[in-house]
Amino acid sequence: MRSTKPRRITVVSASVGAGHDGAARELVRRLRAAGFEAECHDFLDLLPRGWGRLLRGSYALELRVAPWAWGWLLRGLERNRSSSGLVGALFAVAGGRRTRAVIGPDTAAVVSTYPLASQALGRLRRRGRVTVPVATFLTDMSVHPLWVADGVDLHLALHPVAAAQADRHGAAAVELVGPLVGPACRPARSEAERLRERTRFGLPADGPIALVTAGSWGVGEVERTAREIAATGLAVPVTVCGHNEALRERLAGSGAGVALGWVDDMPALLRASDVVVQNAGGLTSLEAMASGVPVVSYRCLPGHGVTNAAALDEAGLAVWIRDERRLAGALRAALAGPTVPAARPVPGPDHVVAELAGGAPVPLLEVAS
Repeated sequence: MRSTKPRRITVVSASVGAGHDGAARELVRRLRAAGFEAECHDFLDLLPRGWGRLLRGSYALELRVAPWAWGWLLRGLERNRSSSGLVGALFAVAGGRRTRAVIGPDTAAVVSTYPLASQALGRLRRRGRVTVPVATFLTDMSVHPLWVADGVDLHLALHPVAAAQADRHGAAAVELVGPLVGPACRPARSEAERLRERTRFGLPADGPIALVTAGSWGVGEVERTAREIAATGLAVPVTVCGHNEALRERLAGSGAGVALGWVDDMPALLRASDVVVQNAGGLTSLEAMASGVPVVSYRCLPGHGVTNAAALDEAGLAVWIRDERRLAGALRAALAGPTVPAARPVPGPDHVVAELAGGAPVPLLEVAS
């Protein structure tokens, strides 16, 4: 006899950068492969008309024009918990009605990959408007208080460092899980494959390549980073400019390595690279690690870029270069071969969510500790 137990899982993300959506897409893919009806909704579309566009636009403008202001805002909200609570409450009220509307009666669990969506879902859960378990997948290694919402049943953390931060911010329950990185992120199987990928992207066949990443918007001190890497003579900087076409044109004219625009196949580009130099600590860092490419943090964005760099450094996963004079030494060490952290057994986020929804017991997998 066929079970009538709900098999739908609703995922709520946000089109702010690419990291939140990237994690949500991979979670949906895995859940569908496991037999669930999984769907993803953009929290910005669930806000009142115009709010989402304003939120995305102001965030992008702040990072491009005055990134220090973004760092100042996040630090202020973390120090002043009442202000952080007010921001969370504002978006919880604003997005609550439409968020509740996308959670159908056959939904078995809800997952958020965006902090303001977690605030809305936590409020709905506290008030009994959502009666199924709600989980938050913490996409970053560092955890801001806005990520932790009263009413959320479970917070999924990528590392003990992130779990400890979530716990300090009052998370009701925290569980360690593996990253939401797709199967295409893997080490190159041979030197011939690496060379094919380099040819595909028009990269030099010989010598180390330092892949410079700055998120989907290409923000931060990216040009300076590329020039300084080139000046070390240790690697050719290959900069992914994302949607920032003006940045790509400036870099292409400067002669500081290779400048690429938006890249649809990051796993292939990672296989062509020898080290990743990042400034935000987001999804690309996790993809690089899954691809066996060492990661260093340099000239990080204020706010989440700096806190993620500190957390990655504390976890022993990526060295944080705080001084230009340390750049050459850090690159040399990374190019000599990544230090492989000890593996720890953790479940995949999809398995934890499936169990939360009443599915099968959670199997374990090995990830770097």
